[in-house]
Amino acid sequence: MRSRPCLLTRPSGRFGLGSKPHLITHGFVFLALLSGCQPRQETTRPAYNDLTEAVYASGNVLPRDEYILRADADGTLQQRLVNEGDTVRKGQLLFVLESATEEARRQAAAAVLRQSQANLQRDSPVLAELENGVHNARTRLRNDSVNYVRFRELYAQNATSRAELERAELNYTLAQNTLRAQQNTLQRTRNQLGVDVANSRSQLVTTEVAGQNTRIRSFVDGKVYEVYKDPGELVRPGDQLALLGSGRRLYAQLSVDESDFGRLRAGQEVLLKTDAYGDRVFKARVTKVYPKLNRADQSFRVDAEFSDGQPDAYYGLTLEANIIINQHRRVLTIPKTYVVGTDSVWIDQAGKPQKIRFRKGAENFDLVEVKGGLTENTTLISKE
Repeated sequence: MRSRPCLLTRPSGRFGLGSKPHLITHGFVFLALLSGCQPRQETTRPAYNDLTEAVYASGNVLPRDEYILRADADGTLQQRLVNEGDTVRKGQLLFVLESATEEARRQAAAAVLRQSQANLQRDSPVLAELENGVHNARTRLRNDSVNYVRFRELYAQNATSRAELERAELNYTLAQNTLRAQQNTLQRTRNQLGVDVANSRSQLVTTEVAGQNTRIRSFVDGKVYEVYKDPGELVRPGDQLALLGSGRRLYAQLSVDESDFGRLRAGQEVLLKTDAYGDRVFKARVTKVYPKLNRADQSFRVDAEFSDGQPDAYYGLTLEANIIINQHRRVLTIPKTYVVGTDSVWIDQAGKPQKIRFRKGAENFDLVEVKGGLTENTTLISKE
């Protein structure tokens, strides 16, 4: 004979427990029975419920366009113009470095450029010497040309020897070669001085850019989440100065157990909760499923965009999430606490407890779907 029911209870819902796929449930009720002064024995019956199958995930809220601002120059941090939580604009000045080394390099590069430009002037000592050489070679060629013509006429009149004529011709040829060599040297030197000017100008621009790198600006419109340096600290190229990111566009970066990875697809709905917002549930959609396994915790990364409201821009806010996989309308379920082993339950068979097996479907922390072996009229017994 069944005990008189004395307590009607509804178990409290749970959000995001366990790493296996689970179900969000609606409206199941079980009865707790108490028989006189006998030890308490709970019973229930299978009931039809709407179930939503989901995969548990955990993660954090992160901003889009996140990046770490780094130094590109040596120096001492002279000014820090932003603090954590400040909103910044693209191009806004954030940090100022003071660097005597960069200024010394700039001055040295400017001096080299001035000297290179001076060497390229027509009256520069380098070009003046070479132009004098060309002038002298041209004068000598003119004299040797006149002398060669004169000896050629004398030889035609038998007034000089063949050797004297050949000597005059040789001097004329050497003068031609000397002038050509002097002219080539002058042109080659002009070209090299032009290259020197271009290189010096480029070096000056480089040092000026390096000097500008002592004034560090934001690359995006966004928010400052963390600052790593204070005024007076020494800064080297590559040192981290601040963490920035979008202050409006946030996303959820989630970790999913590898056993559930094959069930995930872009576009699936996600329900998210965070302790900072109590019982409030945020909605999102899966935007990207990353195929690389994180060997440290045997999980895969999944990104989700908020679709119906989002939390404030707090970097790294901890989340728990249910990624919706399937929805089941009106299926027969039993509380998971009544399951013995993997697929057995105790039932009331003509007033006597009997252990039987049933065919189960999807399950979560609270419920198991019944696909066969039990009906809604079966009385289940909880045996510990």
